[in-house]
Amino acid sequence: MPDAATVGYGPPPDCDLCPRLVDFRRKNQETWPDWHNGPVPSFGSLDARLLIVGLAPGLKGANRTGRPFTGDYAGDLLYQTLTRFDFATGTYDKRPDDDLQLHDCRIANGVRCLPPENKPIGFEVRNCRPFLVAEIEAMKNLRIILALGGIAHNTLLSTLGERRASFKFAHSAFHTLGNGLILADSYHCSRYNTNTGRLTEEMFEDVFRNIRSLL
Repeated sequence: MPDAATVGYGPPPDCDLCPRLVDFRRKNQETWPDWHNGPVPSFGSLDARLLIVGLAPGLKGANRTGRPFTGDYAGDLLYQTLTRFDFATGTYDKRPDDDLQLHDCRIANGVRCLPPENKPIGFEVRNCRPFLVAEIEAMKNLRIILALGGIAHNTLLSTLGERRASFKFAHSAFHTLGNGLILADSYHCSRYNTNTGRLTEEMFEDVFRNIRSLL
């Protein structure tokens, strides 16, 4: 595992830390040679007060386009909501060269490469953790981190050195951590969660309404 003090804010395009992810990346490069198929860099300014963290890139979303939550349904709902609460302006057109801009907000993933079946294993989460650590340390204005989903919540707690048992995941929960940061929780904005009714647009907006009131 690399030392957090010596890494940048994301792995290089040819990162080889996780053999399983490297093998999957190469297979996808053969199948879809025009796709991004590599570690996905974060989107937004390091000066932001809000950091949104997902688990990993989606196959036909960020893995295809090279920008977090861009090109799939999760991005449709996320960027629509960010725009509604003035965290984004411009037009989200499901591609990285649209004119969408984030304001006071940055988006990252706990694991930067696409995992098979969208499920990274513990070894891969740990390998990618120093990049997230370095990124958080570089965000000097950071006040709130929003975890999209329970796994992202647990990843963040481990990243920040907090005990998971002390901060239980629950939709729209807000936890004040030992370092003074606020960890906010939301169910992931996936099509599965919205189709099953686990997450509605109103529920998702409530989380951002609370975040906006705290900033």
